[in-house]
Amino acid sequence: MKILMLGWELPPHNSGGLGVACLHLSKSLAKMGADIDFVVPYEAEHHLKHMRVLSALKIDPLFRYGGGAYESERIEEKLFEHKETKKTMSIRDVQHTYCEFVQRYLMEFKPDLVHAHDWLTYEAGILAKKNFGIPLVAHVHATEFDRGGAKGGNPLIHEIEYQGLVWADKIIAVSQATKNIIVERYKIPADKIDVAYNGFEAPNDDYFYDKTNYQYLENMKKKGYTIVSTVGRFTLQKGLYHMMRAAARAISMHPKMIFLFAGDGEQKETLMRMSADLGISRNVIFTGFIRGKQLRDIYSVSDVFVMSSISEPFGLTALEAAHHGNALVITKQSGVGEVLRSIVRYDYWDEDKLAGALVNIAESPALTETLRDGIKREYGRISWDDVAKKCVQVYDEVKKNKRNSF
Repeated sequence: MKILMLGWELPPHNSGGLGVACLHLSKSLAKMGADIDFVVPYEAEHHLKHMRVLSALKIDPLFRYGGGAYESERIEEKLFEHKETKKTMSIRDVQHTYCEFVQRYLMEFKPDLVHAHDWLTYEAGILAKKNFGIPLVAHVHATEFDRGGAKGGNPLIHEIEYQGLVWADKIIAVSQATKNIIVERYKIPADKIDVAYNGFEAPNDDYFYDKTNYQYLENMKKKGYTIVSTVGRFTLQKGLYHMMRAAARAISMHPKMIFLFAGDGEQKETLMRMSADLGISRNVIFTGFIRGKQLRDIYSVSDVFVMSSISEPFGLTALEAAHHGNALVITKQSGVGEVLRSIVRYDYWDEDKLAGALVNIAESPALTETLRDGIKREYGRISWDDVAKKCVQVYDEVKKNKRNSF
């Protein structure tokens, strides 16, 4: 089957889990015989053998990050200058050019199906469906209701998401919680949506954690300190204000705790001020944006991983942290909790519950070991090949429905 896959990022040029999911899903689909062309909105080397990566624009991946793709309030802002046209571009300009590229592509090639990942590519997917009659599958990794947190999100993005979901022949949601949002908030029929939980693939490489890279933290661990980490974009969605206040309460009960906040975003300065105002800045470390080996080193040095999201459709970082031996503390509003059992769950707003859970883990080696052992058995059963099989079932249904419509 010939698939035109529309995405916004791929490793190593990714800013989060979306690119990771797209990479591993495409690999498993290719193993099942899929012929994939994957369109990204930037120009860079990916060195992938299982599919062709097509560049819709000749811009550096860093410009795409600076384009506010995941910051809803900035999508109309003019943020960088295109090096060839010398025109100042916003994320909306990038999207429009992305659509033009897809239009040119479809004038020459006729894929069996278009698989579009998240709102950033839905307009291009709609174009393929409306103008060329190509079936459209919309893959929802996150909705604007997730990204917007308590604020509700950007109305323009809501409209783009809604149109993409309406035009799609089938929708794939990464969790039941995400499917519920699509049904309840966008009023999409439930039978149009299939749930395909994200998978996990243990890295098969020569990674080695060098303890000298985090010698200070390793020394503190020898003194009895527990290292608690969180990884992600510093946005409202991630619930980090609640986590910072919970950290202060946990430290007041068990001072030998150090918190690693790995990532970057618009809340970084506020979070740094919070740690100072709460009197815990000596126990909090901000690493900045990391990926690759640096990210795996963070997981390796950590004892506990916290996913504090207000609304997290899935949460691949939890599986990555579990693979590196972390106990997991995850909000009930995170989709990954639907497939894991050996975890501590709490409501994102319940700062006392989070603080108490962290203290219990820090003070109970037996509890920590139980959580670690249990999660190892569970994440080992989660496979991207299973996700790909589910996608192929969706593809076959779409193709069958198309044949029956004639």
